[in-house]
Amino acid sequence: MADSSALLTDRYELTMIDAALRDGTASRPCVFELFGRRLPGARRFGVVAGTGRLLQQLREFRFGDDELRFLRDHRVVGDETLAFLEGYRFSGSITGYREGELYFPGSPILTVEGSFAEAVVLETLALSILNHDSAIANAAARMSIAAGDRPLAEMGSRRAAEHSAVAAARAAYIAGFGATSNLEAGRTWGIPTMGTAAHAWTLLHDTEEDAFRSQVEALGTDTTLLIDTYDIARGVATAIRVAGTGLGGVRIDSGDLPIVAAEVRAQLDQLGATATKITVTSDLDEFAIAALAASPVDAYGVGTSVVTGSGAPTAGMVYKLVARQDAAGGWVSVAKASTDKASRGGRKAAFRTREHGTATSELIAVSDGFEEVQTAVDHPDARALQVTLVEHGDVDLAYEGPAGVTRAREHHALVREELPVAALALSRSDPALPTVYIEV
Repeated sequence: MADSSALLTDRYELTMIDAALRDGTASRPCVFELFGRRLPGARRFGVVAGTGRLLQQLREFRFGDDELRFLRDHRVVGDETLAFLEGYRFSGSITGYREGELYFPGSPILTVEGSFAEAVVLETLALSILNHDSAIANAAARMSIAAGDRPLAEMGSRRAAEHSAVAAARAAYIAGFGATSNLEAGRTWGIPTMGTAAHAWTLLHDTEEDAFRSQVEALGTDTTLLIDTYDIARGVATAIRVAGTGLGGVRIDSGDLPIVAAEVRAQLDQLGATATKITVTSDLDEFAIAALAASPVDAYGVGTSVVTGSGAPTAGMVYKLVARQDAAGGWVSVAKASTDKASRGGRKAAFRTREHGTATSELIAVSDGFEEVQTAVDHPDARALQVTLVEHGDVDLAYEGPAGVTRAREHHALVREELPVAALALSRSDPALPTVYIEV
């Protein structure tokens, strides 16, 4: 099965199943929860991303002949487990925060219900996708806030592994970026793509003017010319001489950007190119973007920083067993008590309390039992945060594909409007909303 995602997992997931099948606990109904103990980088909120990708990979989580042969040849598990894996299909249910939703410490981002064997094996896959994509979205949201109404383009493919680059473009788009340079992200997820020419294009030609003239002839005067291969002032003058005052834009990829942008804007205006836009693309992060807020910059292109999470390359989420049935069939709340790694047992329902449209807290209702889980009816003044993603093995198609990405992007824009003003600051701080637990 060339497209199988089944071996995108850690060995111990399968050795646990192997032992559980032997001792009879593999079929015990369980509840697993994916959450973050804290926000990475002391940021004020997190952004859920990767849910649609996880659901797609869940469809492909099948152990075919090649996967089973590898497990058998390397003696990872015994024959009973191989037989179980051969017929593996997730038949449980998954609820969780919508993609694009905001999260805080302790938020039950994903709740997976099923037998121990069919739910525990999803741990690594779920964490690898959500930890990566949410880290990118966390950084991208901060950059989007810093950019304000100015467009942002993701340009970091060459700073990430090839498949990670596509996932990063997707996550950045959900969190506020408007386009990507990555064509596969455009094809797979329906994200607008952009890009014109690199410095190699200018260096290829005998003169900068030849390069500009050829680009304009190929792409029209609405193109964006890269003006800093040699001397920026000469580059601006050449660009306008070649394209005229109707040139779409110029791009600056080096120098002290606030100073250079002001000089370029003044020169463009002096030449009559008052509508020509300025894009900057030189090692930007959220702080550099914020520092350019008063500069005459029209758009930003961000590479390394966004695809690496801007200093926090993982969201630090974990996947823990929080409830299970005992031998008698009764539900038991379970939790880790490890120092600095404790978890909170019980099945959870999450709500965001609001006052006058502004979010005030992350309210989490914890139930020791299984039937007492609270719903929106119990908190009419709050917004319920969890939706059904998978029910008895059936995946909700609304969260997958390009349409799912569009919905996630729209949802993120809406929920970010609920944040208090203090949440928009870029400095390190406590979470913008407190997490409040209530026992049911």
